[in-house]
Order: sequence, then C-alpha cells, then structure tokens
Amino acid sequence: MGQSMGSFGARNVDLYMNDNPTFDPQTGFSFERKPREMKAREEDLISARIPPQFRDYCAHYLLDYQVCRYKNMPMLYKCAHEKHDYLNCEHQDYVLRMKEFERERRLRLREQRIVGAA
Repeated sequence: MGQSMGSFGARNVDLYMNDNPTFDPQTGFSFERKPREMKAREEDLISARIPPQFRDYCAHYLLDYQVCRYKNMPMLYKCAHEKHDYLNCEHQDYVLRMKEFERERRLRLREQRIVGAA
C-alpha cells in the first residue's frame, strides 16, 4: 500500500500532485491573501537562457546567481550569498506548495463530511 507523492489519504479525496486548487483561495482566512507574482520578466529569463523548468517564483534569484557566476567565473565561491538566496527561496516555495496541497486535502475532506452529514 505505497503512497507516491502527497500526504496520507490524498487519493481518498481524488487529489493528485499537479491538480489545480478547487476552492476559493480566501476560504478559511480572516485576512486578504495576495496572489503570488513572478518577479522576473519572461524576456529576461529567455535572454538569460533559463530552461523552462527553472522559470518559477524563484527565477529572479536564479538570474542574480547566474550573473554573479558570469562575473566571477573562476572564483565561484564569491557567489555563495546569491546561491544561498536562490536555494532558500526554492525551499520556501516547496514548503508553501506542500501547505497548499494539505489545505486542499483538508478542504476536500471537510466537503465530504458536510455532504455526508446532510
């Protein structure tokens, strides 16, 4: 009974890794949640030849890191700060996506309980 990605019981509510959210982003929050925005422009990512799989919400940090690598080529240790910023952003993005996945799972379970009780 192996579960691939996701939290325990996600398949019970027909939830898979690449599913889009089905609930209002404001549901359950008492404050206004701002939608995430890309800080890097698509033209900049194309001109820097950033592959499509790396064009995420952390791409602006990746651009800074690539520029630093280009300027300091043999001495890449000088770019440790930019690399750290990029990797930290990727980690925070992962954590946020897992929280959103779990939120979707719990809201689907809640919806099942409400429908089952009615």
